[in-house]
Amino acid sequence: MITIHLRYQIDPDKTEDFAEYGRRWIRLVNRFGGTHHGYFLPSEGDSDEAFALFTFDSLAAYEQYRIAAAEDEVCREAYRFSQETQCIRRYERRFLSPLFGDT
Repeated sequence: MITIHLRYQIDPDKTEDFAEYGRRWIRLVNRFGGTHHGYFLPSEGDSDEAFALFTFDSLAAYEQYRIAAAEDEVCREAYRFSQETQCIRRYERRFLSPLFGDT
């Protein structure tokens, strides 16, 4: 199992646009076989940082998702939305191995 952690630097004046972007990707990750654990938007503290977590069964499954998403028109539209609104300034991606309870 692999969990992808995304750290975003967002435009604090476009938090609602970023939230819409997140809602779109939650559905898409789940549609492509992942489990999305949510987007985490600024509340207290830094106003320009947001995070997302989602899990796939393996790195290979994640790579298949990336290939399929690159060809999917709904995914492309979600990406275009972020480009048009410029709600994301930059992002970082990390790969983590989750530990859940007694596993």
